[in-house]
Amino acid sequence: MLKEITRRETLKQGLSLAGFLALADLAMPALAQGETDVPFTDYPMNFKVGGNGVPRRTFDVRTLDGLIVPKDQFFVVQHFNQPELDPNAYRLKLTGMVNKPTELSLADLRKMRSTEMVVGYECSGDSPRIFQALSSCGRFTGVPLRDVLSHAGVGPKAHEVVFLGADRGEQEVAFRQQNLKLNQQFARSITLENANRPEPMLAYALNGEPLTVPQGAPIRVIMPGWYGVANVKWLSEIHLQEDRFVGNYQARWYRSIVGVGGTGEEADLNTQWMETEVTRMHLKSAIARVRKMGNSHQILGFVLNDGTPLKSVEVKIDDGPWQKATLDPANTKYSWKLFTYRWESATPGEHTIVSRVTDEEGNVQPTVEELSRKKTFLEDNSQFPRKLTIG
Repeated sequence: MLKEITRRETLKQGLSLAGFLALADLAMPALAQGETDVPFTDYPMNFKVGGNGVPRRTFDVRTLDGLIVPKDQFFVVQHFNQPELDPNAYRLKLTGMVNKPTELSLADLRKMRSTEMVVGYECSGDSPRIFQALSSCGRFTGVPLRDVLSHAGVGPKAHEVVFLGADRGEQEVAFRQQNLKLNQQFARSITLENANRPEPMLAYALNGEPLTVPQGAPIRVIMPGWYGVANVKWLSEIHLQEDRFVGNYQARWYRSIVGVGGTGEEADLNTQWMETEVTRMHLKSAIARVRKMGNSHQILGFVLNDGTPLKSVEVKIDDGPWQKATLDPANTKYSWKLFTYRWESATPGEHTIVSRVTDEEGNVQPTVEELSRKKTFLEDNSQFPRKLTIG
């Protein structure tokens, strides 16, 4: 199946919500009897993965065996501390251009209409350099953001919705010839237009269980289709304002710089250096695992993107042609999209395998060479050749 099946389409085909979620959990079963993993040969000897989430955890994509990543394996990363907030004393503040400044307890939020969605995302710093270890997919439960904003009432001049986390620390901020050392909260923003879409949520559970401290408990933002930096954890305040938010982790740290026109050389006056903000995920696929199944091999991988429907995923072995892979029918719009390719008659020896994805708008996953004009390491969605040896 080359076109993904959305949750609504699945339900139309007769599955209950519970049945759909069970299907999502079991979409790609673990190794069956007689199957074995073929190890990749491109991992360095000192490569480490995992962790308890304090202060970091990476996900080993070689263990991918279903749509849902177990909660204790879901990747964790942050810039400041991991504040432990008392769920009973927790209050979410809504301030700025709201009709009535509001404080909501965790119990208040749980009483509101709940929503549930399978969401896959990655840190914008995820890349082949770390073997895509800063990515995961899980089932989040929470409250639609637009319902919370409606509860407080949005002022007529409000344009920007700023999320402030309880995590904070000293941050050096450059201002002309000065370097200011300031104690800041982590903060990101989105436009009011994006905040009023149906997808953004304030989540309090992952895979049916309350969030843990490393995962942003008791409340975090989930922005389906966006890079992880937009999913603010330990949410303490939502502030509405008229002007564009230009916080350090939005206007300065999280941006890409790409050369357009000219030769692409840094000193070339005919090259324009375009700076863009890190927001929605760029189209990416990666091969995670290869299984030997009798006389054939199964190549498994995943796609991450902003929710745009996919046209195809293809796999190429060595210098052969691109061949279409099969997308898992349990994939949903904002999950990561699992795919498989059956590799027949693999010859003994060393091989290179790579995948690429194309969406219905005609966007194609770029090669490393096609991204050579990007001077920053964030948003690396380049094709990722993998190496292995068939015995």
